[in-house]
Amino acid sequence: MAIQVADAIAAAHRAGIVHRDLKPGNVFLVRRVGSSGPPLAKLLDFGLAKSAAPAVAGADLSRLPTTPAGRGGLTQQGTILGTFQYMAPEQLEGRDADARTDIFAFGAVLYEMMTGRKAFEGKSHASLIGAIMHAEPAPVSSVQPLAPRSVDRIVRKCLAKDPDERWQTARDLLDELKWTVEAGTPQGAAVSAVSVAAPRRGRFTSARLAWTLLAAAGLAIAALAIPAVLHLRERPVPNPEVRLELTTPATRQPLHFAISPDGRRLVFVASGEGGPRLWQRPLDTVTALPLDGTEGAEYPFWSPDSRAIGFFAAGKLKRIDIAGGPPQIVADAPNGRGGAWSPDGAILFAPTNSSGLVRVPASGGEPQPVTTLDPPRVGSHRFPQFLPDGRRFLFFAQGNPEGQGIYLGSLDGTDTTRLTPAEAAGAYIEPGALVFLQQNALVVRRFDVAGGILTGDPVTVADRVSYDAGFSLGGFSLSAVGHLAYRAGGSERRQLTWFDRTGKLVGVAGEPDANGLVTPALSPDGRRIAVARAVQGNQDMWVIDVQRGGATRFTFDPASDAYGVWSPDGTRIAFMSNRKGIYDLFLKSSSGAGAEELVLASPFTKLPSDWSLDGRFLLYQQGDPKNGWDLVALPMTGDRKPIVVVSTPFEERGGQFSPDGRWVAYQSNESGRFEIYVQPFPGPGGKWQASTAGGVHPRWRPDGKELFFLAPDAKLMAVPVRASDSTFEAGSAAALFQTRTVTGGSADLTPQYAVSRDGRFLFNVLDDTTTAAPITVVLNWNPGLNP
Repeated sequence: MAIQVADAIAAAHRAGIVHRDLKPGNVFLVRRVGSSGPPLAKLLDFGLAKSAAPAVAGADLSRLPTTPAGRGGLTQQGTILGTFQYMAPEQLEGRDADARTDIFAFGAVLYEMMTGRKAFEGKSHASLIGAIMHAEPAPVSSVQPLAPRSVDRIVRKCLAKDPDERWQTARDLLDELKWTVEAGTPQGAAVSAVSVAAPRRGRFTSARLAWTLLAAAGLAIAALAIPAVLHLRERPVPNPEVRLELTTPATRQPLHFAISPDGRRLVFVASGEGGPRLWQRPLDTVTALPLDGTEGAEYPFWSPDSRAIGFFAAGKLKRIDIAGGPPQIVADAPNGRGGAWSPDGAILFAPTNSSGLVRVPASGGEPQPVTTLDPPRVGSHRFPQFLPDGRRFLFFAQGNPEGQGIYLGSLDGTDTTRLTPAEAAGAYIEPGALVFLQQNALVVRRFDVAGGILTGDPVTVADRVSYDAGFSLGGFSLSAVGHLAYRAGGSERRQLTWFDRTGKLVGVAGEPDANGLVTPALSPDGRRIAVARAVQGNQDMWVIDVQRGGATRFTFDPASDAYGVWSPDGTRIAFMSNRKGIYDLFLKSSSGAGAEELVLASPFTKLPSDWSLDGRFLLYQQGDPKNGWDLVALPMTGDRKPIVVVSTPFEERGGQFSPDGRWVAYQSNESGRFEIYVQPFPGPGGKWQASTAGGVHPRWRPDGKELFFLAPDAKLMAVPVRASDSTFEAGSAAALFQTRTVTGGSADLTPQYAVSRDGRFLFNVLDDTTTAAPITVVLNWNPGLNP
């Protein structure tokens, strides 16, 4: 069998292919058609193979180029690919792999075949790497006395640390293996049940007899294994579950990750030492690497062949090949909310937070509508996933309780079917099950795709899985080969904390909160704080009493209510709710008495951000399908006809009225990153930039003489400002202190801090006891459904 594998390697090398992932799992035993003879060893799975210049028989492939002329390699310099247990030292160091790399792996496989032990072992990745780099395995003959000493030489030369000291070609290795067999078999015959049993005439040593018996026994064992190979499809034996915990660099988007369809890689959004971007982590390595050009990325998803990643950034749908190269723009997506890549090369995605799904070629083009919204029941379609047939797909519909849930749709028609109410998007897993979140638990139910119905009771597979109620995004991902990745929730607690201007902690408000508390809004008298909390899967407005510390529920509708803004006299709270499908603007008495009043309904998502001190205007940001977020002011008297404040093809968010009501500060990414700008209200007039090195979430000092904002590293910045009737002047920004403000998901849409009249800052921060949950990866996941 070793001869057959070596012959396959030699053939691959002659064709200019380096396997790079030779291991026992990639060697299959198959029976010759119509033959009862010994099995054939087949070398499979060239998924990590790389091309090399074609070689001639017997040529030294190690001296040939590792990529065809004029083309880049599959992987960038320094990327580690393969399976640790069988990796050559040069692979672990990220150097180029050539023919001698496969020869090292073959030596490790041969050692395991002969001894039943792995050549290199360790209790951790680090100790395993150390063994491969520096240790020598015990000689084969010391573990298996029946093996001839020539095998020791073959294995030792294969496993040499320096590639120059190994067999230089697989052909030389093959010849050596054949010589070993010929030394113990009659007349150089091919190994078979007959030839192994027939001794060679002449001197017959005990060692030769032992080797003959060992070879015969090995063939007998292989023969017994043949039926299991031939009937694998009839009686599948599931592989055991293996759980890994992957710690990522610091991230503001902990739920933005996806496992590749082939189950070999994980992509996620993290910051590390720079801004948010995509990182790629092969599961068989300990290193994650950032993908250049993906700054500001959100909602990554994979191509079906696991070779490219789609994502959203800077108002665009983009794609990037993991083999290298810059990202490519596929289509406009002002407020993208997830995508899916079909086998026929189409991408289905949500271009905004208040639209149906559209379809576009992965190479780029004009998007075509696929689904249609159903207001007031549904105001947004998002986070699609294709089913295996590449035509039907799952998606999440965000809306009121009667319409919200996971739906089944098809590229062949406009009809959609709601499969189940849910809190976040779901995913499909073979051979027919739907995985989704139910009150923070990850559950699975049988899914009859043809009938479009769920059957049986849900089975809980993981508790306390993270999700974002405002975005309807669940913290889990499934591969096509049955691997599960998820990020646990429940450990993240948030605390409203008071700081002075130097960053000194001077008090807390309320208790530590593990219910996704966001957007603290301080009442004008400083005695109450309006927040949004997701309790038992339902996001509502709550009011915290600063003096007594208790939190009372303010809204009770089963829809999602969030982003409260106080009226200047403190008697009312404006908030957004999707109880009528689209996120509209509502008002309610701050005492809690009386019913909610619908203030503004329109086809677009609306999120309140400020209320002018004279009470005349409510400022909100609107999700426009063409422009993304724009700023609009709603008069609170008269006909209440909205007034556009800022509308561009870029993102304008976080609008704040100056205390005198004459200016509006906001953030915009028109320069390529978010900066703070100020312009007169209601206009016309100029526009002034108040930040120079990036900034988000502006807030005014109560006397209007200073503007605060957060720098990209989350430092609180202060800018002195001076305004006249028609001009505005901003001084140099100074850092006040480093914050630990909550970020990511819905927390990024509005400021997570407030400024009191006495100059203190109320921040929504991560509790000191909070530890970032790693991503749990379950290999060979068994959801536990009965057959």
